[in-house]
Amino acid sequence: MFALFDALLTQPVALFLVLAAGAAIGIAVERLVEGQRRAERRASWKRRKAASGKEQAWRKGFKGVSLKWTPERAALDPAEQLRRVMEAEFEPRALLNKSEARVFRELDRMVVKRNPAWQVMAQVSVGEFVGCDDAEAYGCVNSKRVDLLLMDGECRARHALEYQGNGHHQGTAAARDAVKKEALRKAGIGYHEVVAGHTTPSELRRLVEKLVPQGA
Repeated sequence: MFALFDALLTQPVALFLVLAAGAAIGIAVERLVEGQRRAERRASWKRRKAASGKEQAWRKGFKGVSLKWTPERAALDPAEQLRRVMEAEFEPRALLNKSEARVFRELDRMVVKRNPAWQVMAQVSVGEFVGCDDAEAYGCVNSKRVDLLLMDGECRARHALEYQGNGHHQGTAAARDAVKKEALRKAGIGYHEVVAGHTTPSELRRLVEKLVPQGA
């Protein structure tokens, strides 16, 4: 080892080349290590940024929402919904009023007699039996309801019947009905009105015979 070192001392050029090679190797190793460290720091920074973005997005949903109960907070927080429901009192109530119930029973009897495969549904949300790719248009009818719905043997909605009681067309009722009518028309679902005090049992029977095919 010492002999090799003495030989290099007697040959300055060789010694310079060895030292230069060692320095180059040392610099390359240092750069490699530093590059790995930079990559690790970038990866760590990206992870922190992603986590921060998720947190900000979550917080953004709650921005401006009271810590106490509000409709906005309830919409964002299922736990708040559960808390409110647990604190409140609930009781059952009739799905139909007395006049609607009489029409429902009579209609159901006539439909089943005409075709046992068909069914009469009550207070059905339009969004449950009508679809639309336009989210905004669908939102206009999703929560609207029809009083009575005739469903065929394949569980497909075929005709909607609206019971027009006394004072039905008050406020914006007519406009709301127009929205439902147009959506049902485009979906190929019939729309018919049963008017309190005007539609007789015989007229209702003729309507059923017209809408419901005779069963086997």
